[in-house]
Amino acid sequence: MADTLPRSSSLNRAAPSPTINLVHTSIGALSLIALLAAAYFVQATPGHGAPAALSLLIGGALGMAFECGRFCFFCIFRDLIEHRQAGPFYAILMALAISGIGYAIVFGAFLPNPSSGRLAPDAHIGPVSPALALAGLVFGLGMALSGACISGHLYRLGEGSGYALPALGGALLGFGLGFRAWNWFYVTMIAEAPVIWLPNLIGYGGSLIVHLVVLGVIAIALLRWVAPLSEQPARAMTPAYLRAVLLERRWNPLVTGAIVGAISVIAYLRIEPLGVTSQLGSLSRTALYHAGLLPARLNGLDSFAGCATQVVQTITTNGWLIGGLVIGALGAALLAGRFRPTRPRLGGSVAALAGGVLMGWGAIIALGCTVGTLLSGIGAFAVSGWVFGITVFAGVWLGITLRLHRWL
Repeated sequence: MADTLPRSSSLNRAAPSPTINLVHTSIGALSLIALLAAAYFVQATPGHGAPAALSLLIGGALGMAFECGRFCFFCIFRDLIEHRQAGPFYAILMALAISGIGYAIVFGAFLPNPSSGRLAPDAHIGPVSPALALAGLVFGLGMALSGACISGHLYRLGEGSGYALPALGGALLGFGLGFRAWNWFYVTMIAEAPVIWLPNLIGYGGSLIVHLVVLGVIAIALLRWVAPLSEQPARAMTPAYLRAVLLERRWNPLVTGAIVGAISVIAYLRIEPLGVTSQLGSLSRTALYHAGLLPARLNGLDSFAGCATQVVQTITTNGWLIGGLVIGALGAALLAGRFRPTRPRLGGSVAALAGGVLMGWGAIIALGCTVGTLLSGIGAFAVSGWVFGITVFAGVWLGITLRLHRWL
């Protein structure tokens, strides 16, 4: 599978020596142990407790799945658009299928009668407007320019990517620009836009059938671009073989997608829908608030579900999830020998920064990113998730056509 990282000068491109491998393996194991220990101590900390600890563990599992499965929306879209390789795309389809089944069960317990017109509590169900389509297009362009989506940069931060920090820093700036633009978009496009949730119209059973049929049609249409499976010789179940299968080799897209989908359902059931922009957006919002740079009022922003932002003085549950994601990716990368710190080039850093700004702006206007609005939204049967997903894909296609991804 094509899985190229941005072209940068690695600090250590040669194969690591046995000593370096041993050091990396030891640090990787210790980082995962530290993650478990941190969750244990956080759950007993006043003001955080079990939600923070569980968010940390969910983030760790998500980080490992993203890193081992190379689950980056930009890389997956690029493989399909540029290389006509659809195999990785099945990870997204599987994640959406599993999350859709799980969400239908959970929604049935939370809201037995969806025909009442009410929405599932806290789910990523947003207004469908031209602003959402524009935000998705801009977000996709930012992905192409920076070389990854926001969640991709977070897990690559754990791999030592030199472009992750400029991209995430750019996203913080983009969040600020999104807050500044929010009121205009809200008044002109968002306030009167319909919020379309399929279970309100056709119930949970009908929504799940439509959901799975659409995903199935996409899966069948892409079969022609899936490489045939190669026969694998029988191997002894040795520790070295298990390490290679579980850590060193890229996970099968269907396995990766199933794990991500299951994590999505567990996160919604126990904490909140998956998303990776709430804490980052809150940091930007807090800084602007204290600097007096926010509008006096952000009309309607806090009334929508999704990757909600707020003025905060502490780490939110989403912040613990992000921290766990980076640590989980770091542990997986170290154990697998994929931790390769890179020295970024100036031009690539500028591109990553600019791409991050576009993604941050798009995430605010769309009320989330590819993990929140797309993955959690589509899994929750929200039409807004499909609109965002389609326009993000279009933005990535346009960015690749314009060769924006070659700046890195």
